This record gives sequence, structure tokens and C-alpha cells, in this order.
Amino acid sequence: MPKPAKTSKGKLKAPASRTGGAPSDFQARNSGKSQKPGGAEVSTKPKRTPAPASGGPSAFGARISQRAADRLRSGHVWVYASDVESLETGGESAPALLPVADNRGLLLGTALYSPYSQIALRLVSHEAIGGRVWLGLLESRLRKAIAGRAALLGENTNACRLVFSEADEIPGLVADRYGDLVILQLLTRGLDSAAVRDACVRVLREELSPAAILERPDPRVRELEGLSAPGLAPLWAKDAESQLTSTVFRLNGLEFFYDANGGQKTGAFLDQRANYLATANWAERLNTTGRALDVCTYQGGFALHLARVCRQVTGIDASRASLEVAEKNLERNRARLKAEVDWVDADAFDLLRDWSDAKESFDTIVLDPPAFAKTKRAVEGALRGYKELNLRALKMIRPGGLLVTCSCSHHVGWSDLEGAVASAAADAHRRVRILERRGAALDHPVVLNLPESEYLKCLVLEVD
Repeated sequence: MPKPAKTSKGKLKAPASRTGGAPSDFQARNSGKSQKPGGAEVSTKPKRTPAPASGGPSAFGARISQRAADRLRSGHVWVYASDVESLETGGESAPALLPVADNRGLLLGTALYSPYSQIALRLVSHEAIGGRVWLGLLESRLRKAIAGRAALLGENTNACRLVFSEADEIPGLVADRYGDLVILQLLTRGLDSAAVRDACVRVLREELSPAAILERPDPRVRELEGLSAPGLAPLWAKDAESQLTSTVFRLNGLEFFYDANGGQKTGAFLDQRANYLATANWAERLNTTGRALDVCTYQGGFALHLARVCRQVTGIDASRASLEVAEKNLERNRARLKAEVDWVDADAFDLLRDWSDAKESFDTIVLDPPAFAKTKRAVEGALRGYKELNLRALKMIRPGGLLVTCSCSHHVGWSDLEGAVASAAADAHRRVRILERRGAALDHPVVLNLPESEYLKCLVLEVD
């Protein structure tokens, strides 16, 4: 095999966006058009009807199907547009909050309203509440979420997800801390207001005293939800003159550059923090610390953690810009690393096919691709992609080697991912043992009533 090309060489291929199924991406997956079980598309805008009959919960609001009401009563918080049977907004074109009742008129609670999204309603209270009460709830829930992350932060790690949308009872709100910066995302129409932004800024300032608070929108969600365009200036800055937008943050004792104006999602993949560390620990435990490969490395998360224990590490990504940040991160941590590290800008499928055919071999391989299945319709094709990547990896892993393979799509379940890897193992004539099943870090909590909150799946495997 030719020596891997450095970042400055080779043909750049279009990067695949590694968005996942985090609640920050709930809207991206579920905005736009609604689908019936058979796959037919239906309009997502609820039909308007006269106000609910006398005896309803309010002079205006939404009545929903029995199926949707049962879903809310079971603990979920979403109502799809196709389940809204009638809607009266009280004269407002798109109020932030709406009372929600079942098809008999019995009050179920109050929800954030999104007139253009497939998810039309997101329940925030089981009572009938107004805007002032909702802002109070938002503040208290935000403080609770921040307090719950305090134990995860310290000298070695000063970055985490502070608020995880529905999983923290604030649907559509995501906040991430990167050192002294806090990044806010408002991802649903009902949160798009000055009052909500002011409440968030006040709580974040009081609880964290950051250098700056910035809003970073998701462009696709903003379009689908009909959100306003946020200003370019920070929502708040301790030093109004400098308006800090970049910093260095720490994960597991390593330092990473962060730029609020670059990268995917809010800028880094904090959900993999614990898996970065676990992968390096397993490599040491299995003595697979020779040659390591990090596929879809992005800005070098797995690669740099492995570089603390391995002799040689190669990171692959299709994004030149991401690899340039990975190189900066490498230089920042050079004194903490023992491995020789190089980067290859290439399409993972093409490169792994070439390398496996050339009989390349590695002791440890990590596969952390983008979300292949952003809809249920895409699952079948996604599983073919997962199988192909794992097949190529299995052909290159030395006996006794470590394979860490991930999926960040909610629509791909554990059985789907394991089935794809098992099929790849059969085709590669390799015996594979599961060492661990892992998910997202603890700052991305999984709520059993909200299956969408469990999106990241990470299999730690030993390959004979």
C-alpha cells in the first residue's frame, strides 16, 4: 500500500455530514412532510376548524387522535401533524403555546406549537399554562439540567451537553458547553422568541459565568420550522469588545480547538466522549496498541485518544476542513501522545475497499460514520452501508484485534446494527465477540418513554 497521504495531498471528496439522532436532530428528521405507515406522504399543516365545543379545555387549542393521546399518556411528548384532528389558534397565526385535548375534549396539557413541522406539538406541561408560567418552567428545568452535569466536569473535561432537548423536558432546546463558551440551539418554532432567549441567557450566565453565549442555528431545521435568522453577534459576551467565538476545550485530558463558526452540529461530538476513553482502554486491555485506524475521524476524537496508547494511528475523513482541525488538535496534544499520527482525506468506502484488497492490516479499527438512516425508509440502504464498512474492516483486523463500530441513527436499532456486523463477519469468515454495548455519554440521557433519545450505538468487539 502506498504511504497514506497527508491532509495537504490527495483529492478531496465531498464530506458526509455526521449528524445523528440527538434531540438536536429530532426536528431535522421529522420536519417537512409526514408519512403514513404505508409510506404515502400527507400534508403536515393541521386543518383549521372552529373552536372546540363547549366543555373543551379552552376557547382555542388542538384536539388530537386517540392514538396520539395514548402516546402522550404513556410519557411521550410529541404529536405529529397527521394526528391533529382540529386546531384553533385563537386568532394568532402561530402561537408559541397551545392547549391540547383528546378527541373527547379532555385536557392533556400544553404544548409548543410548530405550524410547519411534522411534529406539530411538543408537550411541555400536563396542565393548562400560559407564557409566563412556561418561562418559569423553562428556567427551572434549565437550571436542573445544568446542575445534573456538574459531576461530569472537572480538570480533565470542561465540555459537555448542558441541555438535551426532550430528554431534559425542554423540547427543541440544546445547549453545549465548550470550555468558556456556551452554544445554544433553538430548534422549534415555539421557542423562537426574545423572551426565551433572554431566559436562557440569564440562567446560563448565573449558573456558569461563561465568556460568551452564542446561538448556532441548524440551517435545515431553521428552514423547515420557519425560524427567524439569529443575529451574528453573541447573545451575550463578558467582553463586548472581543466577542469571543473560538476557544480550546478539554475532553479526557486532551485539548481540542473549537470554532463556533465551523464544524458540524454545535461543533464537536460530545456524545462520544466516554467511548473515546473506553476504546483506548480496551486497546490496552487487549494489547491491540500497534497500528490503529479511525474511520470518519472528523476532528480526530478517537484517533487522538488512541494515540495515547498506540504506536501508529491513521485517521480518515472526507472533509479536508475537518482534517485541518484534526491536525491542529494533534499539534496541541503532541506532548501527550506516543503514536505517529497521519490523516487521509478520502471516501471511507473507496479507501477501505482498496486497502482491504491490498491486504492491509490493523490491530484496532474504529468505524464512526455519519447517520446513514435519517428516515425509516433509508434503513435498508443504511444497513448495506454498515455491512460494507464492517466487512472491509473485518478483512483488515489482525487476529485478536479490536473493532469499535458505531451508528448514530435512531432508526437503526441494536438488532439492526448487530445483524449487519454479524452478516459482515460471516462473509469475512471471522468470529466476533461482543465485549461491550455502549451508548452516548451521560450528558445525553436516555429516557425510556422517549425512544428517540437513544440514538448512538457503539459495539466494542474482539475479532478472532
